[in-house]
Amino acid sequence: MSAGQPRKRPNQRKRNKGNKAKPVDLWRPVPPLPAPEPIRPAGDPTSLLRSVGAPPLRGRSDMAEAYLLAVAERAAGLATALAAASGLYDPTVDPD
Repeated sequence: MSAGQPRKRPNQRKRNKGNKAKPVDLWRPVPPLPAPEPIRPAGDPTSLLRSVGAPPLRGRSDMAEAYLLAVAERAAGLATALAAASGLYDPTVDPD
């Protein structure tokens, strides 16, 4: 083999360029979605975060945990507000 030619691997195969994927019709009609179920807020939106313990940060893990819990509570509140605004909130269930 000369120095200017690339080496061929023994298991190297030619790629089959004739197998092209069929184009998909993105605008085809789809079946309608079922009506969404009413949304019930979580009783304690921070329970999952508290179950895994404090974040593994040196020195200020208590502060980081407090911020994460605050974000989870805020997100749960916003999700409840969005559900109420869209008419999907179920007021018959008490979250506490």
